Amino acid sequence: MTANSQILYLLKYKICEFAVKKITTMDTLNDLHKISSTFSNTEKMPVLFLGHGSPMNAIEENQFVTGFRNLAKTLPQPNAILCISAHWFTNGTKVTAMEMPRTIHDFGGFPQELFAVQYPAKGSPELAIKTKELLQPIDVELDEHWGLDHGAWSVIKHLYPEANVPVIQLSIDYTKPPQYHFELAKKLSDLRRKGILIIGSGNIVHNLRLVDFPNFDKDNYGYDWAIEAREKTNQFLLDGNFQALIDFEKQGKALQLAIPTPDHYLPLIYTLGLKEKQEELSLFNDKLVAGSLSMTSVKIM
Repeated sequence: MTANSQILYLLKYKICEFAVKKITTMDTLNDLHKISSTFSNTEKMPVLFLGHGSPMNAIEENQFVTGFRNLAKTLPQPNAILCISAHWFTNGTKVTAMEMPRTIHDFGGFPQELFAVQYPAKGSPELAIKTKELLQPIDVELDEHWGLDHGAWSVIKHLYPEANVPVIQLSIDYTKPPQYHFELAKKLSDLRRKGILIIGSGNIVHNLRLVDFPNFDKDNYGYDWAIEAREKTNQFLLDGNFQALIDFEKQGKALQLAIPTPDHYLPLIYTLGLKEKQEELSLFNDKLVAGSLSMTSVKIM
């Protein structure tokens, strides 16, 4: 971080502190007005859960990429995006607060073409500070080191290929249970009326140890347990039975195989925590891949 960017970051953070302390000097009020105007009221934004699948979806042309692009046609233009990605799993809660997040290639064994992809969306320190405020009393660290991991950029690039919407990421605290994440998400609901598109990115069925690579390109192919897990979770989603989804560990062997670790599943819980009464929930890209993965995605609007 340059000296100038350090100064700018500290000034923005101090504005947040002054607001809490109710400092009322004219200069501070002017600065607070600038932040406030960034988040003026808008129509309520949708909430998404995107099954991101293989990093190769970032550069391939396939039915799931088409699904993301078709989704983009239905979305209002956001002021910024807040993404909860399966690939930022931390001890505690963090939010990216840099002006220009780096594109993180957090994978291996893929072609150089994929590593060459850059997604140069701006960050939003203002949104990071606003997110920190909303999540109080949870201690949220303003992070200057992470960036955009492939759970974020590999799908957001299909929604906004010009990288013309600022993006920040909120990490997932791996020390907390699903119910905690569901309740934490509710604290972010005000952002939906400030033009912020909130995206969870992961996979509902995600067992990499059992991937059937020889059949990776077979359409809608899943093991019996994966088919059962997909059918059961889809029914819970469409019925609005979110508690059953929060208590996924109690839902039988199929879901235990589908969710051997919670990292890719918890972004869905954030999306569900933001659903309001009377809103519709719909599914898209609802297919299985390589036996043990699902691309099922959710739109709430």
